[in-house]
Amino acid sequence: MTSKSILLSGAALVAFATAASASCPAVTVADMQGLSSDYPQQFELAEFESKASCDLGFAQNPAIADLNARILGNAALADVADRLPKEALVVAPYAEIGSYGGAITGLSKATESGTSDLLSVRHVNFVRYADDLQTVVPNIAKAWAWNDAYTELTITLREGHKWSDGAAFTAADVEFWMNDIILNPDVYEKTPSRWLFAGEPVKVEALDDLTVKFTLPVPTPGLLNRFAVDYGQPFQPKHFLSQFMPKYNENAEAMAQEYGFENAAAAVDFYYGGSDWKDVPSPLLKDADKAAKIGRAVVPTLESYIVVEESAEGRKLVANPYFHQVDTAGNQLPYINEIVETYVSDKEVQNLKIMNGDVVWKQQAVFLEDFPLLKENEAGGNYTVSFAPTFGENVFFSFNRTHKDPVLAAIFNDVRFNKAMSVAMNRDEINEIVYLGQGTPMQGVPAEPKTVAFVSDEVLNKDINYDPEMAKSLLAEMGLKDADGDGTVERPDGKPLVVRLVYSSQGVPVKMMELVRDYWTAVGVRVDLKETTSDEYRASGNNNDLDLTTWKYDGNAGPTISQDATVFIPPFGDFFNPGTGFGWAAWKDTAGAEGVEPPADIAKLWDLSEQFLQQEMGSEESNRLGAEITKIHTDNFLKIGTVGDIVAPFMYRNDLTNVKPIKAKTYDFYWTYPYRPQQWFLKK
Repeated sequence: MTSKSILLSGAALVAFATAASASCPAVTVADMQGLSSDYPQQFELAEFESKASCDLGFAQNPAIADLNARILGNAALADVADRLPKEALVVAPYAEIGSYGGAITGLSKATESGTSDLLSVRHVNFVRYADDLQTVVPNIAKAWAWNDAYTELTITLREGHKWSDGAAFTAADVEFWMNDIILNPDVYEKTPSRWLFAGEPVKVEALDDLTVKFTLPVPTPGLLNRFAVDYGQPFQPKHFLSQFMPKYNENAEAMAQEYGFENAAAAVDFYYGGSDWKDVPSPLLKDADKAAKIGRAVVPTLESYIVVEESAEGRKLVANPYFHQVDTAGNQLPYINEIVETYVSDKEVQNLKIMNGDVVWKQQAVFLEDFPLLKENEAGGNYTVSFAPTFGENVFFSFNRTHKDPVLAAIFNDVRFNKAMSVAMNRDEINEIVYLGQGTPMQGVPAEPKTVAFVSDEVLNKDINYDPEMAKSLLAEMGLKDADGDGTVERPDGKPLVVRLVYSSQGVPVKMMELVRDYWTAVGVRVDLKETTSDEYRASGNNNDLDLTTWKYDGNAGPTISQDATVFIPPFGDFFNPGTGFGWAAWKDTAGAEGVEPPADIAKLWDLSEQFLQQEMGSEESNRLGAEITKIHTDNFLKIGTVGDIVAPFMYRNDLTNVKPIKAKTYDFYWTYPYRPQQWFLKK
């Protein structure tokens, strides 16, 4: 409000506030009322008021005080205008100004299993991609600027922005995240490789309260893309976590022990969880009594929702009363009061809950094989199930090149074996049965073809024709023959060649696993199939205990690979999607002291990837390097692909409003993050 209101009576103030608010057009994407914004579908507050020639008054959720009371440690709330940043972000809803209330009910497999779909609903970062998946727009950051060499990124924050407990959010919280969390040996014994560039850490410096500078040891033009699509949030609440650090509090050790921790480092781990991943079990699940004693259930957040209840069955979250966004009528977002997340590991139960109308939103772990059943029951469950294009949905099979069994390691390293397993698969049949004929058979490549220019059709079609006789011939050429006539070839040590295929239905269609088992068994490689939880699968994969890994080929869209070479280099994946060659990775990490030395062409990938990250995506040199990296991957069949370019289903209940058809169903742009779920509401 302007100073014109200071002499008005209380009643007149209310009338004036209403009039001032009404003077601002309630702009929606459907009706921009003649306004245009600097960035798609959103305005800076000053920009909106200037272009609309108005003063925007603010309103809040009528239930916000009750929701705030459920946040352990939060004080009573000040007026909404005092909780919002002075430089609030003004969001134009898709269809209409929303109404408050209700809950987003959703399903995950378990804690840290299939949670990223709902996690993306509340997610924030410095920036995000707009729903065109091409334009980077402000979010936590108000603005940013690069130097000419792409070695310095300066980010400007919003004046008056606050954490979910009301404490000021400043550039010091960004500096603290890097210097006192990422580079802190008490938190990370070894600095996470994702924050090393050419082996050196990024330098983060708070220039003033609202300005933070990232200084990189080498050109890294893709860093902004990381902040636009990545789950990791480069800010932590210094005011809360630093109280458990002797660097900032001389009584930190004594205070930590008073709360029942072994030491101060254990207290930090209790809240931070040793990971940027936000769905690690919260203190509520670890030790609710200890959290209550400290007076803080979870770390303060900038996200739209904050966890207030958690158990082995699920979690509940409430709207953040300090969230930095408002709609064009001045209503603080989000509109919806709560997120209620329930853990359901069984796919049949998941589908039943959807068909009963119990689920408001679901896209992760819903496959085309589920579509006919969900579509048939659409009307009865009062929901809509739709298709969306996908990125990174090509399911791969990656044999363990550094297997603990040296005989299997030798077999899996033979390119002939991998080629045999590729041509033994009937991708046309997989496409028809699993993907209802909607996809395209293709080889596995480390870059999503729809987002880069360097993946050729020749590469995508390499050794994907169904040819079981060629597969048998290649195995025989390796000396793998069925001497006893039982239908299974023998290994060089005389044992039957049996491959154990462990999988999680979160990452792959069950029917595909059954088909591939039958294809490989038919050419003499017996497959033992075992479904497990994603947690168990990931634990085994990252411990190098699996014969092969299988998952969707996510993490390979252009914005991801522009700033993170994880899928390019051993072990060709991350904790959540492990690949192969863990022994190769250990060899590199220990300078040859441990692990297994990789072949020369595999070893080249580290240098090629470093060069790739230093180029602007789409440039001639970037495309040259990308093509060379891709050739090494496909020549070695590091990940054998199946079917790509598919569509996949997602669903939402029909009372969920301001939902726009998503341009792509993909983890690589972080699920719902480009589609602004804070402006969803439940129409009564």
